[in-house]
Amino acid sequence: MIRYRRPKQDDPVIYRLIETELVPYSHLSKGDVDAVRRDLPMRLSRGVTLVASPDYEDDPCAFIHFMIHGDLLYIDMMAVAPAQQRKRHGKTLLTQAESFAASRGCSKAKVMVDAGNDRAQLFYRNLGYDTARFIPLSLCYEMIKPLRLNPPSRLI
Repeated sequence: MIRYRRPKQDDPVIYRLIETELVPYSHLSKGDVDAVRRDLPMRLSRGVTLVASPDYEDDPCAFIHFMIHGDLLYIDMMAVAPAQQRKRHGKTLLTQAESFAASRGCSKAKVMVDAGNDRAQLFYRNLGYDTARFIPLSLCYEMIKPLRLNPPSRLI
């Protein structure tokens, strides 16, 4: 099931997923990674975090954190526990984030994928994202996808 993040319950699991699934691909220095760790509570307080969990009360097995900037959906972070990969949690979370953003007028989505994280690049490519450019300074690929705007619902 997909639900909104509950900080007290979910943040320890989210931090662990960041450490095990995202940090190993990062090209940041140890000092920069430490600064990112310190900033995580503030970072997660901005934007929206959705989690996938087996049941409503269970700990998450995956999460996505995203922000909306004008007509842009920015996927900030997403990770799935290794034992839960290839079970559609990532696709479901991404689809939910895209639908949420499209319903609020977003026309495109963007994600930055670390160089060397070939599985993530393939994941996004398979879901309609194209590589827009490589950013040498951060050693990341910028991937973009157009979003279909949801028409306003009509009252019956």
